[in-house]
Amino acid sequence: DNSLGAVGSTGSLVNLLTNLFIGLSVGVNVLVARYYGSGQKDNLHDTVQTAVTLSVILGIVVAIIGFVFAPIFLEWMKLEGEILRLASIYLRIYFLGMPAVMLYNFGSAILRAIGDTRRPLIFMIISGVVNIGLNLLFVIKFQMNVAGVAIATVISEAISAVLVTICLIIEDNIIHFDIHHIYINKNILLKILQIGLPAGFQ
Repeated sequence: DNSLGAVGSTGSLVNLLTNLFIGLSVGVNVLVARYYGSGQKDNLHDTVQTAVTLSVILGIVVAIIGFVFAPIFLEWMKLEGEILRLASIYLRIYFLGMPAVMLYNFGSAILRAIGDTRRPLIFMIISGVVNIGLNLLFVIKFQMNVAGVAIATVISEAISAVLVTICLIIEDNIIHFDIHHIYINKNILLKILQIGLPAGFQ
């Protein structure tokens, strides 16, 4: 009961801390669609490079904030005793997977912007199946409790992030991500924030 309560109690906090940043992927989606549709190859390439780089940086920032301040946030939510201890364990491990969450969301936003909705869905299905399987393995067989649930989630998120990143790297068209030339274009970044921040705040 305590374990279920601990995991369930973190939902609103996770959404609060991550949805603002994931909302920025809306900005990526809009810009990629705009530049792809108008044939602005240079701006499109800058958007892809900026989006992927930004997703990793944001993921690391959110992971650090979440890992360090998770117990404090949970105390503000009036959690205490065993539920607080278990929720802190779960949340800290969960937040370590934030770079993967951001990378998947920004990468899938790029693919969806050019009309490719199939591959992001396939990657998410694979991730979901792996998550279920690892939950059963870690919780039932290895008795890892909330830590097992969190680790299973992080691994499944990492798989979806890796798949979408490989997809962008091997693309030979204008949404190709050049892993050897990573950078952030300031003008593109400002446009992503201009469009994405309102979506995140909402």
